[in-house]
This record gives sequence, C-alpha cells and structure tokens, in this order.
Amino acid sequence: MAKSKVQGEGDYEATRRYRKRTEQFLEGHDVEKEARRAAPGSRKEAESLKAAEAAGKKRAKGEDPALRRRAAPRAKVAMKNAPRGRAR
Repeated sequence: MAKSKVQGEGDYEATRRYRKRTEQFLEGHDVEKEARRAAPGSRKEAESLKAAEAAGKKRAKGEDPALRRRAAPRAKVAMKNAPRGRAR
C-alpha cells in the first residue's frame, strides 16, 4: 500500500519544513536590523516604492477583506463542568 501524501492546504510535511526553516532564520538573523537595512534610503526611493506598489494594486482585483478584519480577542474562559485531566 502506497503512503498517502496530503497536498494543498493539508500538506503537513511542507508545514513542518516551513516552520523549521523559519525558526532557523529567526535564530540566526537580527530581523529588526535587516528590516532597517531594507527600508528606503531616501525620500526619492520611498516615493519610487510607493509608486511601484500603486502600479501593482492598479492591476489587482481588490484588497483581501481578511486583511481588514480584526481578529477577535482570545479570552480564557473557565468552563464550570469542564472535565479535568485527559479524557480516556
């Protein structure tokens, strides 16, 4: 029997590889320093980047509504009759 490979949004192996590489990157790099280095060096460069972004957005169908949605705050709620320990 061949081993089933889940693809698409359920590609667990790809998720593991992504997380591992992301953690390795974050451990080995000063992300804030790199972000400052990537920032525009002048007002002219900043304007050029904004113009490029506007040109790209002009061709887009629209902004993803999920970007505008605010995540609901997570609150820990104690359940009165919640089972304690592991279920068996």
